[in-house]
Order: sequence, then structure tokens, then C-alpha cells
Amino acid sequence: MGKVIINGFDQFAQYAGKEIGVSGYHTVTQEQIDLFAKSTLDFQWIHINPERARNESPFGTTIAHGYLTLSLIPYLWDQIAEVRNYKMLVNYGIADLRFNQAVKVNDQVRLRVALKNITNLRGIAKAEMNVTMEIRNNPKPAFSGTILFLYHFH
Repeated sequence: MGKVIINGFDQFAQYAGKEIGVSGYHTVTQEQIDLFAKSTLDFQWIHINPERARNESPFGTTIAHGYLTLSLIPYLWDQIAEVRNYKMLVNYGIADLRFNQAVKVNDQVRLRVALKNITNLRGIAKAEMNVTMEIRNNPKPAFSGTILFLYHFH
């Protein structure tokens, strides 16, 4: 299935209460984890020390930072939908987010998105989207919650 094309508020609103789609899988590599650690100054050994993680971690390997998995939302959302005719998109918030399962190095993750609600705030659309990051071959998701985007449509 290709990307969902959304040309404005009215088309977006048609998805209220419905699933919009699912992204492709993305493999979380040790290189990506290390780069995220450098960017955020979060060098906890469970993320960046494969040998120690293999010997001491209950996961038996390194795991991705929870915020790294969260930061993949825009990349994976872009695989699901192409929202057009807006001049600006702003991350507005996150509600009820729960990290449910660690993402191990080389796990493949994908994003499932449903539109919970969309509100027209005088030309600015507040989209509340339920997001779940699924881990291939794992019944528990990495996280689930509601993200809020503000679309400033033309």
C-alpha cells in the first residue's frame, strides 16, 4: 500500500477514529544508537557498551534509548502519509506515552498510526494521533501513546 495523500483539513478529518496506516520496518543499528548517545550526551552503558550489555544486561545486548525510538516518529510517519498544502508543521505534544518494551540493537521497528481526533483552531489543525511502535516478532510494542501535531494549512 502506498502513502496516504492528505491535501488539507477536510481530507485529514475523514480519518478521525480510523487507522491511517503502517510504516515499513526500520532496523535500529548500534551506529544509530551511538550517534544518538553522542547527540544527547546519554552514554549509559546499556546503550553503548555491547560487551557489558551482553554480560550484565537482562536483554543480553545493547538497547536503543527510549527517546531514540520516539524520535523516529517523523521519519516513519512520512512513510505512511504525505500531508500537503501546509506551510508549517509543529510538534505540539505527547500524551499518555508508555514505553512498553526495550528495542534491542538490530531490532526492526515500524509505526502504526490512527487519527484519534482533529480540531480546526482557526486555520491551524491540531491532529491527535494514536501511535504504536511495533517490534518485528515481538507481541509487545516498544511504545504507545498520543502525539499532537499542529498543521498550519494554506
